[in-house]
Amino acid sequence: MDDHDQSVNGLCEHRSVAADGRIVCAKITLGDNEVSPNLCRNCPAKTIACHHLRFSLQKSSPSAIVVRYASGRTEVWNDEPPSVSFLRAACAARVAPIASPRECAACSLRLTTLPQPQVREKAARRKPRGGKVVPLPQSVAATG
Repeated sequence: MDDHDQSVNGLCEHRSVAADGRIVCAKITLGDNEVSPNLCRNCPAKTIACHHLRFSLQKSSPSAIVVRYASGRTEVWNDEPPSVSFLRAACAARVAPIASPRECAACSLRLTTLPQPQVREKAARRKPRGGKVVPLPQSVAATG
């Protein structure tokens, strides 16, 4: 199975289980490398899905905000989940840096080298239509 088949099935070749039982990403080089399914779903490399992409990731964890009210009550606001973004990324075919997935959206190399998963998903969702197939009579050209 090649790398692309793994990414289409939702598996990532960079995700593994560490010796201590944490699920980690080998591509996160800046920040904590522990990942969750939600974090992997929002990975910019998964969005691009091109085998020409070479990258490293950084994980950003928002810091909690401590709110102290005049009444003495204290709350900790920590609503935002961690996120991953490119630390460095480049296209091996074009030898060009990549800052965001938008730069690869219309790339002809990406579109011609990857089977489009959206097309397969739409075809799989299409239900066969039940019903009768009625052949239409063929038109006969008038001679004379």
